[in-house]
Amino acid sequence: MIVTGLSYASKTDGESRIPKIYTKTGDKGFSSTYTGERRPKEDRVFEALGTTDELSSAIGLAREFCIDKGHSFTDQLDKIQCVLQDVGSNIATPQSSARESHIKKTKFSSQPVADLERWIDEFTEKLPPLTSFILPSGGKSSAALHIARTVCRRAERSVSPIVRSGEADPDVAKYLNRLSDYLFTVARYTAMKEGNEETIYKRPE
Repeated sequence: MIVTGLSYASKTDGESRIPKIYTKTGDKGFSSTYTGERRPKEDRVFEALGTTDELSSAIGLAREFCIDKGHSFTDQLDKIQCVLQDVGSNIATPQSSARESHIKKTKFSSQPVADLERWIDEFTEKLPPLTSFILPSGGKSSAALHIARTVCRRAERSVSPIVRSGEADPDVAKYLNRLSDYLFTVARYTAMKEGNEETIYKRPE
């Protein structure tokens, strides 16, 4: 996410200044967008930013499980986490208050959407057809990816009204939509590669 403020302090004159993690600028329940607007922390922009950050953390956890199992696609998860930083930058730049310089720095490309679609197609070709509803399962890696998928759906829901109002790039919403599909697909692929059985939904009798 974009850091909107850092506090600096020096022990003595001449020493290098050390950035502090806390700024105290949000103590009264307000925070700043990249454009400099002060908004309540419960504003939908910050809700979307928080959920996107949560999504990146969930993917980071899933990535660690996948690394432990030696999966070859973890570089894709790295790239996705980087793209989510760009998603956050775009969300943090409301178009109604953005200058041209803001828009230029935080414009979101459609290329990441195309990348996800290509990866989904590649994994799908390697998977057996889906004939039943599956439950989040298939081992720790797969289950963690399913958790990330559900957080992604929530992130998409939080971003959708911002995009509809014209305050964020439409490709941001498209990216989150494709990302949830990617996470579902790669979760299934992970279970298959690890030789773990996925739990099939059965209607309770």
